[in-house]
Amino acid sequence: MKITQNAIITKVHLVISVLIVVPIAFVYGFNPSSEFDIHLNTIDEHNQFKAVMGLYLGFSIVWILGIFKAKFFKLALTSNIIFMIGLGFGRILSWLIDGTPTFGYQFGAFAEIFLGCYGLWVLISHHHTATNS
Repeated sequence: MKITQNAIITKVHLVISVLIVVPIAFVYGFNPSSEFDIHLNTIDEHNQFKAVMGLYLGFSIVWILGIFKAKFFKLALTSNIIFMIGLGFGRILSWLIDGTPTFGYQFGAFAEIFLGCYGLWVLISHHHTATNS
């Protein structure tokens, strides 16, 4: 598999997303209090965070498929845009309504908006049409 400059431009945000979302998924699913000011007290709360873990891992699988298989790239690109911008705007909404979160969530909001906008730029600029890996 030849790595071209265009492949790097079109897929770097997917790689970054996977490298961040997969570990965070496992933290959310098994020990959120280790990294965040989150303390789960009920089985339902644990269940909700395991569901988020599954959602994060599911999307990560789509992004990995899009990195390596051309037929999944547009799906990966579109789902990454929606995932990242949706999370980012949700965090910003919470920031405005609920107050300032910890630094990790502040950074996350900006990183998610950036990654989503980067993916949108790839989609709009048609860089993805030349990706054949």
